[in-house]
Amino acid sequence: MQLDNLSRRLIERYQHNLPLCAEPWQAMADELGCSEAELLDCLQRLDAAGVLSRVGPVFEHSRAGASTLVALAVPPERLEQVAELVNRYPEVNHNYLREHDYNLWFVLTGPDRQTLQRCLRDIEGATGLLPLDLPMRRAYRIDLGFSLEGTP
Repeated sequence: MQLDNLSRRLIERYQHNLPLCAEPWQAMADELGCSEAELLDCLQRLDAAGVLSRVGPVFEHSRAGASTLVALAVPPERLEQVAELVNRYPEVNHNYLREHDYNLWFVLTGPDRQTLQRCLRDIEGATGLLPLDLPMRRAYRIDLGFSLEGTP
């Protein structure tokens, strides 16, 4: 997809620091010099084209609940079915296919560890696959912003 000027400016500006206010879309539109409707249309086009994976906050999980990284070794012929089942859980985010025996990786987040354990048991029961539970021991912060212009 060829990015138009608004799309480029939107992505470049809002990889970080989304407005925390009652009307964030309007605040973003005001800063970018467009209408709220144009901004929302732009976001919908980017989403439909697969350019965006997510728009939203990233929370410090240890302050807001619990999370864990999970891996499943899914037979290739069952990947679509298992991924669809896993994606139905509201606790699941960042679900990715990897080239490895453990080929389906996702993050579970919830209010507490018990919720995560219940999800892991449910996923195991529904798929017949044993989840590899990899809770974070220590956080290493990195900035995941990427400049579209090739400069930091």
